[in-house]
Amino acid sequence: MSSVDPEDRALVERFADMLLVERGLAANTVAAYGSDLARFARWNRTAGRSLLGTTREDIVAHLAERLEDGTGARSAARLVSTLRRFYGWALREGMIDADPVRLVAAPRIGRSLPNVLTEAEVDSLLAAPDTATELGLRDRAMLEVLYGCGLRVSELVALGVDQINRRQGALQVRGKGSKERLVPLGEIALEWTERYERDARRTLLDGRASEALFVTGRGGAMTRQTFWHRLKAHAREARIERPLSPHTLRHAFATHLINHDADLRVVQLLLGHSDLSTTQIYTHVARERLKALHRTHHPRG
Repeated sequence: MSSVDPEDRALVERFADMLLVERGLAANTVAAYGSDLARFARWNRTAGRSLLGTTREDIVAHLAERLEDGTGARSAARLVSTLRRFYGWALREGMIDADPVRLVAAPRIGRSLPNVLTEAEVDSLLAAPDTATELGLRDRAMLEVLYGCGLRVSELVALGVDQINRRQGALQVRGKGSKERLVPLGEIALEWTERYERDARRTLLDGRASEALFVTGRGGAMTRQTFWHRLKAHAREARIERPLSPHTLRHAFATHLINHDADLRVVQLLLGHSDLSTTQIYTHVARERLKALHRTHHPRG
């Protein structure tokens, strides 16, 4: 952000602080908003205008230029969302007299269905780690918790040993915006986690202290990047050819629950979604799966 005009840079930083403190947004989300706003500020200065001196026409021109350069509809929609938040805040703070984004429409985003593993594919993936080794035992426990609880990968790697309630069979999860939720930890996931703690974690730590539940061979807390690489290796071992990420298991968790008639609002609570409409995507996934089965197996499909 060093190339941003100092006046605009100070505004971007104040805006980011407001999102973190007042709105409680996740740091990654705030960073994305800040990046969008800084990029717009740099572009705006080429026309001789500051962030607070911009117009609706400037915003539309910048949006059009981004779309012509190949920016996707989702990224463009996020840009409009960023500017709406920023100028709404500036208006409330009395920095501007009118909101220049008020009549700017965001690009329409088509509903894309998440990639979901079948239950058989999940079984194969969970069975892939070599549990005769400490690292394999750790990976099996992590996969069981990720799928069994529907966690985000950031929530998984951030788990501390104090977040497991063994008596209740539950996890105290700290999600987006530092919001906490209680998630049931199934018997199988709990069994593998206890086995990992008993037979692998102490060996991996090798006398070092750590509050992290899942640790690396060097004794540090597991990172998202390292777990992603481990997951891809286990997917190859399980001969799963489709694209895969840690979030795929979260999608599978939700879809498989709905396939087995779980209430949508319960799934919403388990996932930590603030809006039910976010959870409803999984009903579409289940419906598309039924259609595919019908096409494949019905004589008139």
